[in-house]
Amino acid sequence: MLHPRNRHQGRYDFEKLKASYPELSNFVAKNKYGDDSIDFANPEAVKALNRALLKDYYGIVQWDIPANYLCPAIPGRADYIHNIADLLASTRRGIIPKGEGVRGLDIGVGANCIYPIIGHFEYGWNFLGADVNPVSIASASAIIHANQGLGKAIELRLQKSEKNIFEGLIQSGEYFDFTLCNPPFHASLEEAQSGTRRKWKNLGKVSGKVHEKQVVNFGGQGAELWCEGGELTFILNMIRESKVFSLQVGWFTTLVSKEETLPKIEAALKSIGAKDWKVISMAQGQKKSRVMAWAF
Repeated sequence: MLHPRNRHQGRYDFEKLKASYPELSNFVAKNKYGDDSIDFANPEAVKALNRALLKDYYGIVQWDIPANYLCPAIPGRADYIHNIADLLASTRRGIIPKGEGVRGLDIGVGANCIYPIIGHFEYGWNFLGADVNPVSIASASAIIHANQGLGKAIELRLQKSEKNIFEGLIQSGEYFDFTLCNPPFHASLEEAQSGTRRKWKNLGKVSGKVHEKQVVNFGGQGAELWCEGGELTFILNMIRESKVFSLQVGWFTTLVSKEETLPKIEAALKSIGAKDWKVISMAQGQKKSRVMAWAF
């Protein structure tokens, strides 16, 4: 169940979305249940759906990403933002802070720049978006400059070290009310390819051998999908580095896809002296996820 403030409740209203972005009509057809839908295995269809959603709900008139880069599911990304708003309100007598005085740090902003777009539209927050990939930074920059109002609200910064998360990124004197992150899930390229094969099979698009390029390129590139040690290692490194910047961040947060890793994450938080941490559950349809948040 999506967050109560999430604009994307229920099924997609394709008639409304096609009115906002007519090009979406090229990809909408009746599914086996007789409902309007798109082929979610077609990257161009998913991209068109995102353009329609961003235009209709968030006033984004121009949005694009390079071929084969991660094209996120917008309703789930919006849920993360709304849950952060509640997290901030939990230490402000239940009042959600709004406006440019609130600053967030998006670790892995990606080519799509989704979190800053939604966070700024919904709550007026300012963002620093960081990424290790220059192509992602260039793509996010193009989106920002193509849409009025984003340039003053969203700053981008290249993380020059693939081994670091906050180190070398957060500068002296900077303060962030929160950080957010959708960490790379897989531990290797091979594991990422295997996961992509499962996605294709679940969508009914695989019979027999799949072309390797197709497998690699479906739904993400490099650091978007995998890192050495996988998600748990990435999050444990994030926790370790967060101690160094404990006075410069209000709440550190990250998505955690595997529930079974929570005990190790909580043990790491306890060992570094975090004063407070909490697990925020999220769900979209059959997909369940969670946010781990901690503070010093």
